[in-house]
Amino acid sequence: MWTRYKILIFSYLTTEIWMENQYLSQREGTDFTRNHTILESPRFKRSTFKGQYCRNFRCCEDRDDDCATQFHEANALCYCDKFCERENSDCCPDYKSFCHEEKEWPPHTKPWYPEGCLRDGQPYEEGSVIKENCNSCTCSGQQWKCSQLVCLVQPELIERVNKGDYGWTAQNYSQFWGMTLEEGFKYRLGTLPPSPMLLGMNEVTASLPATTDLPEFFIASYKWPGWTHGPLDQKNCAASWAFSTASVAADRIAIQSKGRYTANLSPQNLISCCPKNRHGCNSGSIDRAWWFLRKRGLVSHACYPLFKNQNATNHGCAMASRSDGRGKRHATKPCPNNIEKSNRIYQCSPPYRVSSNETEIMKEIMQNGPVQAIMQVHEDFFHYKTGIYRHITKKANEESGKYRKLQTHAVKLTGWGTLKGAQGRKEKFWKYMKHER
Repeated sequence: MWTRYKILIFSYLTTEIWMENQYLSQREGTDFTRNHTILESPRFKRSTFKGQYCRNFRCCEDRDDDCATQFHEANALCYCDKFCERENSDCCPDYKSFCHEEKEWPPHTKPWYPEGCLRDGQPYEEGSVIKENCNSCTCSGQQWKCSQLVCLVQPELIERVNKGDYGWTAQNYSQFWGMTLEEGFKYRLGTLPPSPMLLGMNEVTASLPATTDLPEFFIASYKWPGWTHGPLDQKNCAASWAFSTASVAADRIAIQSKGRYTANLSPQNLISCCPKNRHGCNSGSIDRAWWFLRKRGLVSHACYPLFKNQNATNHGCAMASRSDGRGKRHATKPCPNNIEKSNRIYQCSPPYRVSSNETEIMKEIMQNGPVQAIMQVHEDFFHYKTGIYRHITKKANEESGKYRKLQTHAVKLTGWGTLKGAQGRKEKFWKYMKHER
């Protein structure tokens, strides 16, 4: 190895000395001999030039031909390695300042890329764009410049909930990774705030005697096995207004018919066909959903299943019905799912508003079945896994307008109970069913 380096060095030195002679001859009109060049070489003048030679290559140990660069001021080649430390130096002008004073890591342990950026040890070219959760990072000027969007998945929030004593645990749901908080509100919820007409409805109380003992724990599916329905995955279709309405109506029809009609009703029928102020997967109102269910009716979920791509714009209404003159409606088209033959239309009686009193809600569920509720959603709601959920307020110095945004969500309440919550206290809870996974 030593022989190889010696030959290379000699070869480059010969070239450099000749080039230096030419350079000085042109500037001073003097013909220098080889010995004169060695003794009076202008290499000491190179330190006066402020080039970024070694800083760009960062190779200060073994000789590497790729680290040779043109030293334009002297019309010669220069190096950045320990072999140039001798009497006849061919070092680049910033060799000493960088290699002896500013070197930040040992050679060959951290590669240096003259242009581009590093991320987790991986080199990226200038202009490269990578995604970090919901933010995009661009390599610009050998630095990463990232957007500052608030992401739906917030690892620090999950860690805070799970390390604290809040009565519930959080989880990182992979289907939310890469979404912004705004997108979570926009695509994963989907119920408009209650309209004045809805809020103005008279409250109805259950007919159970006031002396009825309410159990500490109640689940509708335990009382009516096989007559209540599990959640359907609404995915990124913001239509909790349709999913919750169809599910509550299906439960109530099964319970009121004493199990004669147990079909799960189709939220897609509502999403595609509810005619007035149709928003589909872009939110909707539950009062319009109940109006449609009463006036037009719905087919079963088996007859009109969910579309795979809810965001497609070509999904028109695939069902139609007509009245028989006695208030009963009949489908005029076969099921969109041609495997299902029954296109029976299910309707309901006029909806009513349950009293907001806790006891009255419990009585209503126990007597007639699950009810629909509208709730406000905070950013930590998307991380809920187990326990009794409550919103975890952010610290005062972390509070931001980005985190104070709320959206409304419709869910199905199926029961209640008590559990050990925060600080070990016994707490009441509502059991609800949300239509997402």
